[in-house]
Amino acid sequence: MKILRNILGFFLSLLLLSFITFSLARMAPGDPLVSYYGERAEKMSEQEKARSRERLGLNDSLMVQYGRWLEQAARGEFGLSFKYKRPARDVMSRRIMNTFLLGGLGFVLVFALSLGIGTFCALHEGSRFDRFMIRAGTISACIPEFWLCLLLILVFSVTLRWLPSGTAYSTGHEYDGMDRLVHLILPVLVLVISHVWYYAGIVRNEMIAELKKDYIVLCRANGFSTGQIVRKHALMNILPTYLSLMAVALPHITGGTYVVEMVFSYPGLGMLAYESARYHDYNLLMLTVLFSGALIMAANLGVNALAGRLDPKLDAEKVIRQSEGEWF
Repeated sequence: MKILRNILGFFLSLLLLSFITFSLARMAPGDPLVSYYGERAEKMSEQEKARSRERLGLNDSLMVQYGRWLEQAARGEFGLSFKYKRPARDVMSRRIMNTFLLGGLGFVLVFALSLGIGTFCALHEGSRFDRFMIRAGTISACIPEFWLCLLLILVFSVTLRWLPSGTAYSTGHEYDGMDRLVHLILPVLVLVISHVWYYAGIVRNEMIAELKKDYIVLCRANGFSTGQIVRKHALMNILPTYLSLMAVALPHITGGTYVVEMVFSYPGLGMLAYESARYHDYNLLMLTVLFSGALIMAANLGVNALAGRLDPKLDAEKVIRQSEGEWF
């Protein structure tokens, strides 16, 4: 019953997201004919523009247009991209892997490092390293991602000329793995710096609270080493909270990935969403927004289900409050 309720909620949320995006896109100022025809649109007469809008279905009412789009989407057809003159699905499919590579690598590094740093700080509470991490976390949380992108480009690309300043690969090196890796260094670094200290702080607090519980004292009395206590008991007990924290963090890191893509001109979904919104490419914008929303909602459902199996008593609201609160 709970699974059916989650599935129903998933599709209703997607439906609501699609209607909101559809409505806002068409209410935004601008002419989609410019996206479709380019500079030719400025030279077209009013009669030609009217015929073009009729052919593209832009003269119908909002609800008629939405109903037509919804019917096509139910069949897996998402219309033609005005800017690229190709099916929106084909355009997006060429960008998905770039975003998965950047966002996935950033996500894994953020949570691998936050778990290690947070646990180390908890075991050395009050040490110089712990105090340094608290200050570093506070500072990094106040730095806007776009500003950090520009700073790293200025230092490592313009001044030192060590790393490329944008795109996913050099011209002619699309299938060169090492070249792609070099282009990923700065974008991934921005994602890690922007998020790792915040989540490491939450892990630190959870671990400190766990290490002060009575059963830890009993383990120490029975001769267990600190490493054994952390690996076999403390980490396992905070794991459900950690998994739920990852679910809560997914929208934040995804949004950060899209910002990074725009600044670095990285050809992913974030750059595609920006271009489709800028050029009023309605069909492409709808597809990128819906895909992003579906990915985040599906990941949240999956991670929360896994966390619930590990610890049925897990209070999801507690995790959300912690993620929205102060770093320490």
